[in-house]
Amino acid sequence: MGLQLPDGGPHQLHGGATLKLPITSVDVAGKRVLIREDFNVPMADGKISDDTRIRAAIPTLRDLMHRGAAVVVMSHLGRPAGPDPTLSLRPVARELSTHLWGDVPFVSDCVGPLAQGAASRLQPGKAMLLENVRFHPEEEKNDPEFARQLASLGEIFVNDAFAASHRAHASVVGVANYLPAYAGQLMIAELNALHQAVDNPARPLIAVIGGAKVSTKINLFNNLVTKVDAMLIGGAMANTFLRAQGYPTGRSLVEDSALEAANEVWKIFGSRLVLPTDLVCSEQYQTGAPTRILPAHSVEPSWMALDIGPESVSMFAERVRGSGTVVWNGPMGVFEIPDFSHGTRAVGEAIASSGAYTLVGGGDTAAAVEQLGLAGRFSWVSTGGGATLEYLEGRELPGVAILKEA
Repeated sequence: MGLQLPDGGPHQLHGGATLKLPITSVDVAGKRVLIREDFNVPMADGKISDDTRIRAAIPTLRDLMHRGAAVVVMSHLGRPAGPDPTLSLRPVARELSTHLWGDVPFVSDCVGPLAQGAASRLQPGKAMLLENVRFHPEEEKNDPEFARQLASLGEIFVNDAFAASHRAHASVVGVANYLPAYAGQLMIAELNALHQAVDNPARPLIAVIGGAKVSTKINLFNNLVTKVDAMLIGGAMANTFLRAQGYPTGRSLVEDSALEAANEVWKIFGSRLVLPTDLVCSEQYQTGAPTRILPAHSVEPSWMALDIGPESVSMFAERVRGSGTVVWNGPMGVFEIPDFSHGTRAVGEAIASSGAYTLVGGGDTAAAVEQLGLAGRFSWVSTGGGATLEYLEGRELPGVAILKEA
């Protein structure tokens, strides 16, 4: 798990955000447009518990309908092993109907006679939603025949599902072999935001990185090492960096297999790597348990670090205050438990108030922003999850690579 310095060569995707041809520049009147959205929304008891991803797709869908396209929408939901009623997109069709001011018919398959018939009857200015593409195992195998069947439902393909674009699946990549492929408005917005933050940043560029594991972020460190002016580390991964330097970490979560990698990161970043100086610790991982603030370099044997401490919060806030760009990926502690959410909220507040261009990426971070009441205060909160992380790692996303260049 060694760390290599990147070659510094331009990645095919990077700098390419504005070079993708947007569907807004194409005449779609009277055309059937097949669009891939990401409606992989959290569900509880058959109801949608967070509609962020649905709301993010509405501008593209509304624009296509307004311009006279017949819009055939496809998505996945969850990781079904074949048809699974608990992972049906039917509730999403109901939700779409409220946002698009009219009935959005739901089709209980995504290929075959049912889908073909519904698509052929669809009128200009209307939209319909197909059933979960992952009910067919051919989707994740990017099966050419399955992709061809999906493609037969439209005349133009639009990928608006940035969050699924790191997957080379039939509905994301395969259909582009059969139809001209364009970027939706959400796709363009995501790419532009990431491009502005990472490839062409106002300086200084500060990365605030949290979460549990160093190993899952090695490629991120690899790519950011030549780009950032400072890297602030919080969350459980800070424990691994502290242990790597020989400090006692008590019962804190430490990724032993990543100690060597953490040391390499430390050597390459040098003084640009900023670790917490104090930690909020407890002997129990639960609400209401007694807590103590301990120095980061000496956590006592029976205690575990669950958040960054007040001194660290002040130091991190000071670092982001004069910055030009801040990229935030990963919470500073166990934000789901109120006693250990202060670091994430306070650092989030500091980033939001910094006056910098602020990009929030990653599922946990986006969830923290919502839960802690910080939503709407950042330049861009990415819906991308894994795709955002892969972009930040400098990797090419197959679902973006297949889109027409401007």
